[in-house]
Amino acid sequence: MFNDRVVFLDLETTGGSPTFDRIIEIGLVEIDRGRWVGEWSTLINPHRHIPQGVQTLTGITDEMVESAPAFDEVSGALAQRLDGKVLAAHNARFDYGFLRSEFRRAGLSYSAPVLCTVKLARRLFPEHGRHNLDALIVRHAIFCINRHRALGDAQVLWELAQIWRRELDDGSVNAACAELLRQPTIPAGLPQDAFDRLPEVPGVYILYGANDLALYVGRSANIRSRVLAHFAGDPPARMDMHMAREVQRVDWSETAGELGAYLQQSQLLKELAPVYNRQSRRADELCAWRWRPEQAEAPPELVDASELESDALRNVYGLFRSRASACEALRALASTHGLCLVMLGLEPRSANGACSAYPLDCCRGACTGAESAIRHAMRVVQALSELRIKPWPYRGRVGLRETDPHTERSELHVVDEWCYLGTGRTEAEVHELKESTRKAPFDLDTYKMLRRLFKLLPRSCEIVALDARESRLFDRS
Repeated sequence: MFNDRVVFLDLETTGGSPTFDRIIEIGLVEIDRGRWVGEWSTLINPHRHIPQGVQTLTGITDEMVESAPAFDEVSGALAQRLDGKVLAAHNARFDYGFLRSEFRRAGLSYSAPVLCTVKLARRLFPEHGRHNLDALIVRHAIFCINRHRALGDAQVLWELAQIWRRELDDGSVNAACAELLRQPTIPAGLPQDAFDRLPEVPGVYILYGANDLALYVGRSANIRSRVLAHFAGDPPARMDMHMAREVQRVDWSETAGELGAYLQQSQLLKELAPVYNRQSRRADELCAWRWRPEQAEAPPELVDASELESDALRNVYGLFRSRASACEALRALASTHGLCLVMLGLEPRSANGACSAYPLDCCRGACTGAESAIRHAMRVVQALSELRIKPWPYRGRVGLRETDPHTERSELHVVDEWCYLGTGRTEAEVHELKESTRKAPFDLDTYKMLRRLFKLLPRSCEIVALDARESRLFDRS
């Protein structure tokens, strides 16, 4: 921080999304190897209404920015001020994301080494719990007359840097800065600008190798930071190191939130079977018991979970990671409830017809005729109820509407019988999912996630009855 050219920068914006919101003020302090060089600030016309909450916080009104330049009018001059310098900001991911988005809209490419002063404060003062700017101002007794204005906050950052230099030795500060400024290594198979367009929004991403072979499918609340994390380790994790050698393309899909990212990732894991996702390999091994009480003499059938469909879950019991664990669970139920091992299909019928549990008084004799098949089936129903998949709590398909609180972007995830059918972003897409006759495969992780979700619905989601008027499916009023 004191051995390089640095710009301490702060932005005020209309909201929290670099994709949908806009900058309304820029303030920066230019430093050259620890020496103050100059300051610069300007209001920016976002060409949209500034939300009342932002106006109250910053004091910047629609009238104040009406005659201010648009970002593209100052983009050239700003690019010159930032060129070749470290960008230092508090919660730098926020400011950097906005700058990159605004420069991209202006037809310019911007990238820089980024130093986050929040992360720096945490490393330098780990004994403190809070490192937001208000907490640091109070802790270090800094006087700020223009709090929540871009230049005022940028000046606070420069003052903090000088205080930390006085309070700590240069070696500690420089080492912490060097660690935070370490750049991810761009894999040889990717172009140098491969990460430039990655968005800082929720979604899923796919790393592809040669011949479009899917290497890895991931999800994150911030696509860009998560993808970069794969290649920023020192040393990198073994899996990331292998992927770095093979990756040739990065693809992604933005979502309204983390629920949509989870559901899309789960679907892509099944469709693509990526090489480095352990989860996709585990899913292939899942199995369950399928049994119909009306067919009393037929033993339970062990089936792969991939064969299960949403309309058949009422006859499915348990979900197991292996066939051995499934058989072990059924044997335990047989022992507890006195069930017949032959009738359950766990062992072949002997010469005298009795199962191995009957002489031990652990079977009531369904194998010898001492107990009727119907009576035995009734007890099997009771025993298997301990393993039964929980019944679907709704009368048909429902939509899980997820809305990004920053952008109001909304998606409707259609689910039925614990199975994910797809996501609609328009009325037409939702109607198609609602009327579709496609059978969805059952997925253990989706089942567990939906059960948790229904117990504690997050504020960003709501359950929508799909028999409501479709014209209101995306109308939250």
